[in-house]
Amino acid sequence: MAVEIVKATTRKQLRLFAEFPNKLYKGNPYYVPTIASADVDIFDKKVNAAFDFCDADFFLAYKEGKLVGRIAAIINPRANEAWDKKDARFGWIDFIDDKEVSDALLDTAMDWARERGMDHIEGPLGFTDFDAEGMLVEGFDELGTSITFYNHPYYMEHLEARGFVKNTDWVERRITIPEVLPERYMRFAELIREKNKLHRVQYTRRQIFKQKIGQKFFDLVNHTYNVLYGYSPLSQRQMDQYVKQYMSLLDLNLVTFINNEQDEMVAFGVMLPSMSVAMQKSDGKFFPFGWWHMLRALVFKKTDTVDMLLIAVRDDYKAKGVPALIIADLFPRVQKYGFKYAETNPELETNNAVQNLWTNFEHRQHRRRRIYGRGL
Repeated sequence: MAVEIVKATTRKQLRLFAEFPNKLYKGNPYYVPTIASADVDIFDKKVNAAFDFCDADFFLAYKEGKLVGRIAAIINPRANEAWDKKDARFGWIDFIDDKEVSDALLDTAMDWARERGMDHIEGPLGFTDFDAEGMLVEGFDELGTSITFYNHPYYMEHLEARGFVKNTDWVERRITIPEVLPERYMRFAELIREKNKLHRVQYTRRQIFKQKIGQKFFDLVNHTYNVLYGYSPLSQRQMDQYVKQYMSLLDLNLVTFINNEQDEMVAFGVMLPSMSVAMQKSDGKFFPFGWWHMLRALVFKKTDTVDMLLIAVRDDYKAKGVPALIIADLFPRVQKYGFKYAETNPELETNNAVQNLWTNFEHRQHRRRRIYGRGL
């Protein structure tokens, strides 16, 4: 039977779109479920601030009356303007191992992009870098993280058969947290601190909101990440949305802010207890007991792994060793919590400054993600 493509427009259809990977990968020991009831807001044009400037549609694939795949088609004009491109993006792509299904989904996204005047398509990408992105191409037998995609190996075979080629790769590492940081490393960090007249600031939750620290945080993200592949500058409404969404969840003992002599924020690092096992136990649902598993990981730190979500350093401080100062400040704190491992966020394989952070630590590169692209 032919594949039927249906555009998801209602909340019910968007819920099906959000839930599909949880059903496709149910029982897979390496897949980390998402909270579908929360993910729906990402796809809702009335809720997600990215729709203030992005165009996107979401498509479901049916075969023999059964839901067998999904894909999002996105145009981000801010990113295109910043990078002088006419690119469309595909994201949130999942499908059964059936080329008729994957062809129908990819054709739908490519036709959608051509109709809007685009000449190239790439993905998996979301609206911004705060959405999950990158197709897994190595590390299929590694437990994923709560902020990344998981996919079967056949995905890349299907894309490459349609002429998609590598645009760029991200790599991820699992760091073994030492019981004591090397004395030489700590001396180096202290030298960096003194030489550049830097100091760590510990903000309270009240200060984060009252002193608009969240605004400064995302201003620095925009400033720092604008040179990274495909980065889309966050709008003010997006920043306001992210401050409200994320800042109340952070354990401020796992966040470091580095200010200069003028008390300007020049760097930060953010870690979060790994939610992977908790999300698996919750099966992607808050109720009836999902909230308890998440609470145990997030508040009571009942996990041996911490996720390194973000590191940002202002351009004029990048060459001064400040990233090492962030690690030297955060790792002793995660040691006190009893974490044994740290999972890095996906890092561009060409970002040597970040890659070099881990040369002093026992680590292994265990996952690789790829952005695929092709002309239209």
